[in-house]
Amino acid sequence: MSPAASTVTVIGGGTMGRGIAVASLVRTPAAVWLVETADGLREELARGIAADAEARGAHGAGSRLSVVGSLAETPEAELIVEAVPEIPELKHRVLREAEGRLAAGGILASNTSSLSIASLAAALERPGRFLGMHFFQPVPDTVLTELILHDGVDGQAVEAAERWTAALGREAITARDVPGFATSRLGLAIGLEAIRMLEEGVASAEDIDRGMRLGYQHAVGPLRMTDMVGLDVRLAIAEYLAEHLGPRFEPPQLMRDMVAAGRLGRKSGRGFFDWAE
Repeated sequence: MSPAASTVTVIGGGTMGRGIAVASLVRTPAAVWLVETADGLREELARGIAADAEARGAHGAGSRLSVVGSLAETPEAELIVEAVPEIPELKHRVLREAEGRLAAGGILASNTSSLSIASLAAALERPGRFLGMHFFQPVPDTVLTELILHDGVDGQAVEAAERWTAALGREAITARDVPGFATSRLGLAIGLEAIRMLEEGVASAEDIDRGMRLGYQHAVGPLRMTDMVGLDVRLAIAEYLAEHLGPRFEPPQLMRDMVAAGRLGRKSGRGFFDWAE
């Protein structure tokens, strides 16, 4: 179905969910519904997402955006993207409920950056319509979506995911359903080593990042990217990959200490860098 006649539902009003909603408003003419259960956030989310999308050229974006407190309030959608925290039990519950809101021919996707797509699919009645669609932040400014396929996904669902990726102005790569997929595994490995280097006093955070930006043409350095993702999020991913892939993904103590102290990166105002502004 053409995005012009479609509905996109995003579940979760965190950094990734907000970004996916903005990208959907900017890149497609679809109606966009965002589900956020926290009462105090919905009005702020609606204003912020609409303003961001309109600043990027999506005039009248606010008229296509609805921010609600539950999936029961949303219409059936051709694309539903789950972007809730990396807690398997939470994702299972949300995905089971979301499955009932799919339009005919629609697809259900998880934005998980590390959890097994097959294990998430096992909770569903129609797993063939489900796959991973891993976005990158900041979502509206990046162009990659990693599609993660489990053995039971339907070919038509994959084709639909590819069409949506293109409609959102993005390019797709395809990865097998293995821990960390392709991008999270490699990105985390670089990030963890950068934290170890900082922990060992090899160089300052700014110089480590500057070295990767100028020497290896990374748009964002690994420590700043960790701040943007959230140290707590990357810690959870590291623990998951260490469990499944071995000690090379064991989180550095510095990372654990910073999370315990509430230094989570941009969302808390301070991580490896100061984000007070």
